[in-house]
Amino acid sequence: MVLYAGQGDARRSLSLLWREDTGDQVKPGPKQGLTVDSIVDAGIAVADDGGMEALSMRAVGERLGRTAMALYTYVPNKAELVDLMYDRVLAELPGRYDLDDGWRPALGEWACDTRAFYLWHPWVLRVSQARPVLGPNEFASLETLVTILRETGIGRGGLRGIVGALTQFVRGSAQVTADTRGAAKATGIGDEEWWYGRAPLLDVYDLSNRFPMVVWVNEDPPPPVELSGDGPPEGDGYLEREASLSFAAGLEVLLDGIEVASARARG
Repeated sequence: MVLYAGQGDARRSLSLLWREDTGDQVKPGPKQGLTVDSIVDAGIAVADDGGMEALSMRAVGERLGRTAMALYTYVPNKAELVDLMYDRVLAELPGRYDLDDGWRPALGEWACDTRAFYLWHPWVLRVSQARPVLGPNEFASLETLVTILRETGIGRGGLRGIVGALTQFVRGSAQVTADTRGAAKATGIGDEEWWYGRAPLLDVYDLSNRFPMVVWVNEDPPPPVELSGDGPPEGDGYLEREASLSFAAGLEVLLDGIEVASARARG
């Protein structure tokens, strides 16, 4: 299930995201203390615990000890709530990176931190990037990345493409790892058990002769990968190790390419 941002009323949504006229003042009555922020925090907690499938206005209300109807005074509907949740958790990302050693170490750290962020909140990956949320923290996260990349000396046109390539690569890599973790939970079968049940059955199909390059590239076990970023512990399943290896290798290739583009831009 893919969710698209900006499904609610544009003016009201942006007002909530940028905290203008949000009704965040405590309302009078027997049950005080409900605010936009408390509703968003509860929504994030619901999604962190059970994924987007568990998220509903009713579930958020129950977490706050209120009815779903009590929330609508503050947040008009689930569409606006998802936008607010998405922008809120982006505030967890670092706002600046040390550039004393140059852009490359900082960019590598940014990539690892962003991947770790997605794995802490895998429900964020369900919010499509086809349409941005347009909240302040989304702009701030983009500002952080562009600040690092500007140190490369590459022009604005080139940087826009690099921003897209980096964000899509990191998000896609995190999606594979999140799906790998979700597969074991959804099916009740871990990576090793899944592979052990199928690998012997492939022997009858003569893969070595039919697909020799595929067999050759997989002959050696994947090397250990150490990734920075304060994310959830890396799993030890085969598919997750492969996903981590792909991320580390792909990131190095991207950084090498940016380095070449940077050298070219500096003449």
